[in-house]
Amino acid sequence: MTEVTRIHQLFDQACAAHPDRPALTDWTGATLTYAALDALVNATVGDLRARGLRPGDRLLVVSENAAPVAILLLAASRMDAVAVPVNARMTGHELARITAHTDPRLVLHLSDVSPAARAHAEAAAARPLTLAGASLHVEGPFDCAPESVEPDADMTAVILYTTGTTGMPKGVMLTHGNLIFGGRSSARLRDIVPDDVIYGVLPLTHVFGLTSMLCAGLSAGAHVRLVPRFSAAATLDALQAGVTVLPAVPQMHAAIMAEARSRGQDRLDGLRYVSSGAAPLDPDWKRRAEAFYGIALQNGYGMTETTAGVTITTNVKGDPDPSAGHPLPGVQIALDETVGREPGTGEVLTRGPHVMRGYFRNPEATAQVLDADGWMHTGDLGRIDDLGRLHIVGRSKELIIRGGFNVYPPEVEAALNDHPAVLQAAVIGRKRDGGDEDVLAFCQLVAPGSVTAEALAEHAAARLSAYKRPTQIFLTGPLPAAATGKVLKHLLLDHFAALLADKARS
Repeated sequence: MTEVTRIHQLFDQACAAHPDRPALTDWTGATLTYAALDALVNATVGDLRARGLRPGDRLLVVSENAAPVAILLLAASRMDAVAVPVNARMTGHELARITAHTDPRLVLHLSDVSPAARAHAEAAAARPLTLAGASLHVEGPFDCAPESVEPDADMTAVILYTTGTTGMPKGVMLTHGNLIFGGRSSARLRDIVPDDVIYGVLPLTHVFGLTSMLCAGLSAGAHVRLVPRFSAAATLDALQAGVTVLPAVPQMHAAIMAEARSRGQDRLDGLRYVSSGAAPLDPDWKRRAEAFYGIALQNGYGMTETTAGVTITTNVKGDPDPSAGHPLPGVQIALDETVGREPGTGEVLTRGPHVMRGYFRNPEATAQVLDADGWMHTGDLGRIDDLGRLHIVGRSKELIIRGGFNVYPPEVEAALNDHPAVLQAAVIGRKRDGGDEDVLAFCQLVAPGSVTAEALAEHAAARLSAYKRPTQIFLTGPLPAAATGKVLKHLLLDHFAALLADKARS
């Protein structure tokens, strides 16, 4: 068998085996077979060359989920170019900073997919063109220094910009080898087969969607339905119309179940595999989700710098295991207990073929997280139980110190999320005079007025030790979130500044 050194070769193998099977369904409802997708990718390679894209160049794509994104990613791979997919919903200032840092040869705005991409294109006075089977806008070609083209799988395939908590987001360089490993591992561990239909609402601009959804699906010859934006109602409809695999984050699952309750449904049939990522699972919440879906809810742990996957569960339905699971085959984990404050807890380290190449044009930041022995220092706090399963207890930077005790936000969030009126909770610490910290809880409710802060405080008090209980509980609307639905905790204080001010005056 020919060695696979480029991500498009995963697709090529599936295309050769299943040319007439559906590969992608676009947001428009149009479906491409593997053979039709292959033809569009080949045509796009020629069009990109005509526009000046060269091997080693960076191709920045501004969009939301749609078939042209996948087409451009595969075309870039065939050209030995580096794809830089970015979410169109970022602000003009954020996009300008990323564009300047990326130094791309071409910038493509998928303006017929995303109104936000169209707005960015108009602001940049980009030129219209037809490419990848869609009406787009283009900037460039610009003068730039291309990356060196490497014949093996160690060449950079994509640069993904992380959601930075402060300062400039970092460009994570993932190699073809990273994505090949991640895609194959995801497909194998989820038992994805050509008959599967994967609901593709996780953004392709994020590693979870790119690896566990697109690369895994196309490598297995499955059918991926791409959706630009999450809607609980639309997702629930799709899950009742042939979808078999749902990768999502806890906030999405909570919204889907709330939508089902509003329709008088307490159970959903038809899914073969459902997974949750980006946050720890509370056992009670996991039990309710499994009762709703009728199958086991699998959890996992990863980050952009580790091509999404580090650990994954393979539990049966009803297993109360709240962990993030065992390491993927070929992946190592360890703990640096000098970072933790409790015996058996430390910073999670990981090493293996999933670890990024580094941060684009940022060797200093790379050296801070990748050590000489190849270990990635994740910044997450965890423990490893007697069965070798990883439990994530929080971010090292989010650990709250109250009265000399450690308070891990996920534990407090789990207690609040256990209340039926709470859609999702986010907990942060806020320093006060004397060096201690308050525990602030922001709770997005299923419906306004469905519970009081006092009732939630009593609910939490029955589940948490005194030092873990929230100092203040704020009842809110939608929490600030990334495109994946992951709550951006560093924005909470600014986002709800007026609410905090009102609370301080009362």
